[in-house]
Amino acid sequence: MRENNNNNDKRIINTEKIKSAVYNLLLDIMVNIDANTVRLLEKAYKNEKCQTAKFTLKTILDNDKLAKTDNIAFCQDTGLAVVFLEIGQDVALEGEYIENAVNQGVREAYKDGYFRKSVVDPLTRQNTKDNTPAIIHTKIVEGSSVKVNVSAKGFGSENMSMLFMLPPQSSKGDIIAKVVECVKTAGAKPCPPIVIGVGIGGTMEKASLIAKYALTRDTATPSKCKDIATLEQEMLMAVNKLNIGVHGFGGDCTALAVHIETYPTHIAGLPLAVNINCFATRHGSILL
Repeated sequence: MRENNNNNDKRIINTEKIKSAVYNLLLDIMVNIDANTVRLLEKAYKNEKCQTAKFTLKTILDNDKLAKTDNIAFCQDTGLAVVFLEIGQDVALEGEYIENAVNQGVREAYKDGYFRKSVVDPLTRQNTKDNTPAIIHTKIVEGSSVKVNVSAKGFGSENMSMLFMLPPQSSKGDIIAKVVECVKTAGAKPCPPIVIGVGIGGTMEKASLIAKYALTRDTATPSKCKDIATLEQEMLMAVNKLNIGVHGFGGDCTALAVHIETYPTHIAGLPLAVNINCFATRHGSILL
């Protein structure tokens, strides 16, 4: 049977729009800590009892204002670009190959924003000199739109990620204990106060992917599932009892938020991935 190639019922999107979205999002998230995260930092500053941690929080907030005023990156580690593309199945893409378009957006943003270029060959350690290739995750979803979700992942936090393959009988308490273990091991290295992405279920790679995706959620938005939202708060409370504090100076605020994503898994296992962001939690999205 001859395949029907009629795209009249498809919405056509040129990948130039996706390139522009990546470019503009990166220029924004490198300079502007999002408003809800700033509010959490301000709340932490108001409540912090440790004077050294309090001073450091004020420095972070002052640095954010300076970055916005001067339109410069608020951290010297401008990270590795991670792009989640959610492409509606009723979309027909035209123009340049989509991954080339994404990488061009990254390339131009890092050049025009004067951001540090940190991508290297894993073995030779030779710098690619334009911060590409990006890490690109593509998912086909319902609908006729494309969601572009961009993060800039610094490796002080990324290096502190952990994957646990727990036995299936593990309790909620066991899960919390492993997240706390990860944060305790990380200590001051990921520049706390941190935002913690947790992936529970699936397979080892799925758990890691959804933990990373969890970090794209707005810091003021708990899980839509009431039980998961409760677990997020329990993890946050447990982590903040560690007394690691802002940049490791001790105090009440080691983490600003915990975001959990789950996925069904096999009867014989329970994958658990923990992915950490620094306080900057650089991410942004746009719907095309």
